[in-house]
Amino acid sequence: MIRFLSLLLALFLFSINQTEAQNRYSTFEIEAPQLQTKKKIWVYLPLNYEKSNKKYPVIYMHDAQNLFDKEASFAGEWNIDETLDSLKAKVIVIGIEHGNEKRLEELTPFKNEKRGGGNADAYLDFIVKTLKSQIDSTYRTKTNAKNTCIWGSSLGGLVSFYAALKYPAVFGKVGCFSPAFWINKEEIFQKMENTPNFNTKVYLLCGDKEDDGAMVTDMTEMETLINSKRCECKKLNKSVIIKGGEHNEKLWRNAFAKAYLWLF
Repeated sequence: MIRFLSLLLALFLFSINQTEAQNRYSTFEIEAPQLQTKKKIWVYLPLNYEKSNKKYPVIYMHDAQNLFDKEASFAGEWNIDETLDSLKAKVIVIGIEHGNEKRLEELTPFKNEKRGGGNADAYLDFIVKTLKSQIDSTYRTKTNAKNTCIWGSSLGGLVSFYAALKYPAVFGKVGCFSPAFWINKEEIFQKMENTPNFNTKVYLLCGDKEDDGAMVTDMTEMETLINSKRCECKKLNKSVIIKGGEHNEKLWRNAFAKAYLWLF
């Protein structure tokens, strides 16, 4: 009987440890006056953060519902916490939940004639002027642009790239997975064309089965434009096309580790 109870206790403790290992994040809410709402924020801290006095780089990521928790996700999670733990990554991740029915509005820099949107300036102002201030005052962060990254997929990829153009002194690194350049193509390309001294480190990625190849075309055109603005010898941008890759969390989840290692 004692052996049986000991086994049950061990299984119970193992279950608790597994749950904690699988959910290495916390959440809080913050007022977003620029958007006239509250935002739920998800926070990942590196292993042994509490035992260290070190400061860490920060990644700001969109669509937080899909980053850490399968139950909260729309179509699967990115496994951000598990992946970074496995890499023993020294980085803080701040996930910003999208605004559900306002997602298109928040993540598009310019209004699309057919689909609307175009409120990304307010969304990014919230990140830069409200959220980042709280994160930097609450956690041990490296606050300069070299150690601040913004990252997303689809519309999140679009708004991340736009953020790098609008706030080069804030975001020195950007992760653009399957960036939806198409929805604001003329405006975002013009914005890039008019941007001098573009020194942001950029990781572009998409699958060759996205939008019947249109995603590949747009991303390749953007890479060409970026290279026209600076010497390729600086090796500040990388473009990856995944054979058979489709527009989904599986593609982004599988690509995250390599992209992180290149950016950092």
